[in-house]
Amino acid sequence: MPRPKSAYPTELELQILKILWRQSPLAVREVRDSLAADGRDLAHTSVITTLNVMVRKKYLRRRRDGNAYLFEPRIAQEDVSRRVLDDLVDRVFDGSAKAVVLGLFDCDALDASDLKEMRRLIDKKTKEQKP
Repeated sequence: MPRPKSAYPTELELQILKILWRQSPLAVREVRDSLAADGRDLAHTSVITTLNVMVRKKYLRRRRDGNAYLFEPRIAQEDVSRRVLDDLVDRVFDGSAKAVVLGLFDCDALDASDLKEMRRLIDKKTKEQKP
């Protein structure tokens, strides 16, 4: 039975997109080398298969360059992060953006500069919404 269609990339697809957002276009071998450097050493054929699936899903664009294909993202990082975040808010926090933000404040990974930046963004958003 096939896996249900996802509204956003799988973990491996996201890892590949991150590589290609940093630098593209890249050939299969370069993508594979980057994955291996990130601790994900996959067979060459597995990388080719995943890249081709991503082309079919319209996540990537593929073009021929001599004997190789070069791959580059068709979707922006901001679009993917928005979709994943929207899904997280809906599924985990019952659609409450407030609950997400409150959860972030409880996170130990926040330092003083993170809180300062969040304050700046909250102040900006508040000014934008005033009549």
